[in-house]
Amino acid sequence: QLDKVEQYRRREARKKASVEARLKAAIQSQLDGVRTGLSQLHNALNDVKDIQQSLIDVNKDWRQSINTIENLKDVKDAVVQHSQLAAAVENLKNIFSVPEIVRETHDLIERGELLQAHRKLMDLECSRDNLMYEQYRMDSKNTHDMNLIHTYFGDMQKLSEELAKQLWMVVQRSLVTVRRDPTLLVSVVRIIEREEKIDRRMLDRKKQTGFIPPGRPKKWKEKMFNILDRTVSTRIEGTQADTRESDKMWLVRHLEIIRKYVLDDLLVAKTLLDQCFPPNYDIFNKLLNMYHQALSTRMQELAAEDLEANEIVSLLTWVLNTYKSTEMMGNSELSPEVDVNSLDALISQNVVDQLLSKYMSTLTSNIIGWLRKALETDKKDWIKETEPEADQDGYYQTTLPAIVFQMFEQNLQVAAQINEDLKTKVLLLCLQQMNSFLTRYKDEAQLYKEEHLKNRQYPQCYVQYMIAVINNCQTFKESIISLKRKYLKLEMEDTLSSSHASMDATLDIIAKEGCCSLLDEVFMDLEPHLNELMTKKWLMGCNAVGTICVTVEDYFNDFSKIKKPYKKTMTIEAHRRVVVEYIRAIMLKRISFKNAEERKEGAERMIKEAEQFRFLFKKLAAGSGEDTEGLCGIIEAIAEVIKLTDPSLLYLEVSTLVSKYPDIRDDHIAALLTVRGDASRDMKQTIIETLDQGPSQPNPNYVPIFKEITVPTLTVPKLLK
Repeated sequence: QLDKVEQYRRREARKKASVEARLKAAIQSQLDGVRTGLSQLHNALNDVKDIQQSLIDVNKDWRQSINTIENLKDVKDAVVQHSQLAAAVENLKNIFSVPEIVRETHDLIERGELLQAHRKLMDLECSRDNLMYEQYRMDSKNTHDMNLIHTYFGDMQKLSEELAKQLWMVVQRSLVTVRRDPTLLVSVVRIIEREEKIDRRMLDRKKQTGFIPPGRPKKWKEKMFNILDRTVSTRIEGTQADTRESDKMWLVRHLEIIRKYVLDDLLVAKTLLDQCFPPNYDIFNKLLNMYHQALSTRMQELAAEDLEANEIVSLLTWVLNTYKSTEMMGNSELSPEVDVNSLDALISQNVVDQLLSKYMSTLTSNIIGWLRKALETDKKDWIKETEPEADQDGYYQTTLPAIVFQMFEQNLQVAAQINEDLKTKVLLLCLQQMNSFLTRYKDEAQLYKEEHLKNRQYPQCYVQYMIAVINNCQTFKESIISLKRKYLKLEMEDTLSSSHASMDATLDIIAKEGCCSLLDEVFMDLEPHLNELMTKKWLMGCNAVGTICVTVEDYFNDFSKIKKPYKKTMTIEAHRRVVVEYIRAIMLKRISFKNAEERKEGAERMIKEAEQFRFLFKKLAAGSGEDTEGLCGIIEAIAEVIKLTDPSLLYLEVSTLVSKYPDIRDDHIAALLTVRGDASRDMKQTIIETLDQGPSQPNPNYVPIFKEITVPTLTVPKLLK
């Protein structure tokens, strides 16, 4: 492209010219900077030379003036002295008027014008402090002058103490004063605040100069809180107006007064007192903490005393429940400032456990004593000549069950006030002691019976009180169930099942022995008439069975006062024993029928008397569902054996008897055949041997009766004769 060579040449020439121009400009700029720098260095050199010359001149002048400065020391001392004298002149008026100001201040304090008195006291202190400060500045080691000033202002310290005494009296009565004259309390707080500011100012000056006036810092704010703390403690301790010797309820009264005072004081503190103090004092919360601490101390002191069981309960109930309840700290008027959940416990858990342990130990001793006393009282009733009381259904009873379970109820209600755990422990304790008590009750009932047997005329109402003892057993059973249902949780039932079963068994034994002793009483009266059965006199037509029935019915008129479970048992047992005694009379072989006529007459009489017994016990057992047929049927079956006229059928009749009553023994059969009077020795032997060889298939529902009846041997009647 040769045609463009010229164009390229011009373009390269322009570039070269541009580069050369920029290079020249840069070199020129560099040269200008070097020129300026050289000029500034030259000027700086001249300035340094000027300064050097000035310093030489100053040094020369200073050396020449040293002697002059030393000659001015006297002037300096004169200036300091002038300053001190100026301060003295300034305070001279106050210094000369100190005695007068002291008197005026004293009068103001006596008149109760505390703010004005404090103002004058502050002026006096200010004068003294300024003088002492100036003296300290002049000669801090000159204690003589310091003491002189301190002595001159000595009355001022007494004024300060007197004023403080008045302040603390107001503070001690602050909860009363705030209701009557809140202005006075506000004045006291203002004075304390003034003193706090002066304390802070003096402490700051001490950091700077090392000087602090005597008596500073006063720390009146701290003292005020200490006074309040002591006042609260004294108020709590001073609420005990009685002792145990003068009033059994001393602790309950003491705790109630504390509750009322503390609640009233805190309500006043919240509504009135809080307004008289600066917010930074936090007066309500501080008072709350003071009361809590004072209460804690007092409760620990009470816990350390030798408290009785009811006093321990009162204390624990108050500490664990009342304190945080709506009756005290949980009162709605104290919220939200007081949060009961944030309050610490008044006494430690360890102390609570110790008190509970002591309570349980004391309660155990008390319950044992109460039960023993209740039983002794009940025993005295047993020998009275008047019948026992009857309940609304007419059943005889004594007050023993009511006394025992009223005592249990009271202790359980008291324990429930503390907590559920203690309530359960007390219930277990009551039932445990009840178990032991029932054993003693059983023994005493047995002794009662034995004493009566020594002289059946005494006690006069033995039967009625024995009935009451039997009925008490049923009452005890019902009361135990009621107590458990009321105070025992369902999940705890299993833990007491064995104990409950043991008590029921003991009560059943007491009732059974009581029933037996009453029946013994009946049969002792029946004994002469039972002895007439199956004798010649009986065969001749004596009315022994009629008398027996009348006597039994008469006794059962009293026995109607026995409660149903035991009355039914009583009726069944009486029926059984009458039949047993009748059969025993047969087996005693008091009579031996001589001929068929006598056997018929005797058998018919036996059947008739069995019917009398059946009618009697059917009447006595009315509504009880007792089977009155079976037992009397034994007498009739024996009568059939005696009545039999054909001796060849005797074996069949006897075998029928044996099949019905499988517990009949050989000696019973032999005695029965002896009473018949027509069976030879060989016949008896044959019948007995034949019956022994036959199979015996007893009725599973049959209750043995012959096993109780013994047959006398041949020698016994001879010995008796």
